[in-house]
Formats: sequence, structure tokens, C-alpha cells
Amino acid sequence: MLGPGLITGASDDDPSGIATYSQAGAQFGFSIGWTMVFSYPLMCVIQEISGRIGRVTGRGISGNMREWYPAWLLQSIVALVFIANTINIGADLGAMGDAVGLLIGGPTLVYVVVFAVGCAILEIFMRYKRYVAVLRWLTLALFAYFGTALVVKVPWGEVAYGLFVPTFSSNGAFWTTVVAILGTTISPYLFFWQASQEVEEINAVPTRKPLVDNPRQGPDAFERIRLDTYIGMAFSNLVALAIIVTTAATLHAAGVTDIETSSQAAQALRPVAGPFAFTVFTLGILGTGLLAVPVLAGSAAYALGEACKWPVGLARRPLAAKAFYGTITLATLVGALINFSPINPIKALFWSAVINGVVAVPVMAIMMLITMNPRIMGKFTVTGPLRIIGWAATAIMAAAAIGMGVTAFG
Repeated sequence: MLGPGLITGASDDDPSGIATYSQAGAQFGFSIGWTMVFSYPLMCVIQEISGRIGRVTGRGISGNMREWYPAWLLQSIVALVFIANTINIGADLGAMGDAVGLLIGGPTLVYVVVFAVGCAILEIFMRYKRYVAVLRWLTLALFAYFGTALVVKVPWGEVAYGLFVPTFSSNGAFWTTVVAILGTTISPYLFFWQASQEVEEINAVPTRKPLVDNPRQGPDAFERIRLDTYIGMAFSNLVALAIIVTTAATLHAAGVTDIETSSQAAQALRPVAGPFAFTVFTLGILGTGLLAVPVLAGSAAYALGEACKWPVGLARRPLAAKAFYGTITLATLVGALINFSPINPIKALFWSAVINGVVAVPVMAIMMLITMNPRIMGKFTVTGPLRIIGWAATAIMAAAAIGMGVTAFG
């Protein structure tokens, strides 16, 4: 039963996300742990809504926007999503190259190219069912971070206090970190990916039909989506919490508070937590990157392909969806080239986070409007707590985007 939700949740903990959580734990210790509890219901609801849109309508988010909303709005959002995803791919590939360099030495840029080419080839040429199975298995790489949390000395009482008793600060850096965590856990590429994967699953299973055409499949479909999503998001946040706990117990306790990348976090762990924790943490970067890069490239291709009315879908053969697979290739290779340019990847990643934070708000608002429209959703409009929490998540992300703008430019 686990599929789109699990893969989406696991891909949320990409090397860039690992850097964010490592910085949070190193700078603020266990006191930042409450953000994982706070963000969990917001993630669950917005990702469940994403899945419902795909399963009910048989179209992804871009496809529904193309049908029902102004072209300028769709084009603006898709362009920003493509740019943000490409920058994120570049940062993730760079982190993966650095991780291999830390483990075995050698030229990191060569590793970047190898990972980029390998990810693109697998996503384009491997059969859909087998490829999705590979992505599911790659989610196991995230258990590396549970391992690191278990091999370091952790004061679990302090962890529990930080988790369940929110601590606030007037420090601008604290709120910047909170905004960064929200922007990392609730990101537009996750919405596009999960909705489109539900469409892929409709096409892959002959008995499945869009729910607007076969309403009787609704209860079972929604139960599966909810279970898949809630487990996937729980997995995502538990891994993020494990990273925060590990870096808080080691780096923060040792006074190491300035962490900008996931590979820096791994390197800083070596003298503090020992070679085993360093190795496990570094291997986790590779596994999560191999999962996240295809999801980032794929979500960009789904968004652009549906907006342009191209044949889209990983289940299609390459020659039957040339523009779709060309977009995957372009996003992956341009991301790799960023590492060869004079562009500072840390600054690029910051701007990617800003773009994601800004784009998430209108996308979430449009998703909520879609799910409330009976002309689009038929009898499966979203009501009750799901609607209330969905709009609350949208309002919180709007506040987070404003907060990010104030801290960045104020």
C-alpha cells in the first residue's frame, strides 16, 4: 500500500534538507525539536490533498491549473518551480559528490557528473514499476540517521522537553531557522510529485479509474492515500528529528554551530562523534540524494509537461514522451553544471528556498480551491477538518514566506 506518499516523504529529506536540519540542531540544540511535531499535521494534510487531486481527477496539479486557471498564473508558477528544482538538484548533486570525496577521496566534480548521468538514465530508461520499486528501497537509506542518533550519547529527557514544550526566541536567526524548516518540509515539488504519481498509479493499474469516472473506488482509494501519506510524512519527520538530535547532541554540545552543508555536518561529526557516526551519516547523504534528485527532476517535468500539454509519465517509453524526458535530462544536467560555475551553491540554495517559500503559498491556495470545486472534484470535494487544516497550513506558509522576506531583506 505504500508508494507515492512514502517516496514523497523520504525525498523531503534530501541533502539540502539534511543541511537545514543539521544547522538547526547545531545552532539551537534540542530546543528546535518542536518544529517537527508542529509541521507534521500540516505536511500530512497538504500532501493528502495533493494525492486526492491526482486520484480524483486523473490529472496532476499543472493539468488542473491549465484547465481551470489563467495561463499567466500557471506559466509563472511552473517557471519558478523549474528554477527552484534545478538549483536544488545542483545543491544535492554537489553534496553527493562531496560525500563520496569525504569517504574515498578523488575529484568531487567527476562524482557529480556520474551521479547526474546515472540518475537521469535510470529515470528515463528503467520500466516504471521497477523504477518505483527502486525508489521505495532507497527510502531505507534514511535509516542511517536513526543509526547515528543511536550511536551518540543523547540526553533523551532534553530531547522530549524540546519536542513537546515549544521554546521561542527573539533572535532573528531562530526565526529564520524555523522558516527554513517549514520551507524544507512543505515544498512545492512534493505537491506536484505526489499528485502526478497518483495519476501514474491509475495508468499502471488497469482496474483503477479517476474517481470522477468511478466514484465507487473512492473510499478504498482515500484510505490508501491517507495511510501512505501519513506514514511517509511520519518517516520524513522522524528522520529530520534524528538529524537534529544527532547534531544537537554532538556539534551543539561541542560548540560547533556554523554548518552550511550536509557534508560539512558529516565532517564536523568525525572528531566529535567518531568515524562510525561520520561514515553512516555520509552514506545517508548518498542514499537520500539518489532518491531526491529523480523526484526533483520528475516533478519539474510533470509540472512543465502538463502545462504544455505534452505526453507525460514515467510509464511511457522515452520516444513516446520525448519532451517530458528531455525536461528531466535538462533539469538534471543543468543542476550538475551549477557545480562547475562560479555560482556559490550555498547562496543558490538560499534563493531556491526563497523561491520555494514564495511559490508554495499560491500553489497551496490553488490546491485548496481545486478541492473545494465540485466541477473539478465531483462529489469528492474536501470538507471538514481536512479543509480547515489545509487552509491553516496555507496561512502559516504565507506568514513564513513573509517572515523569510523580512529576515532576508529587512
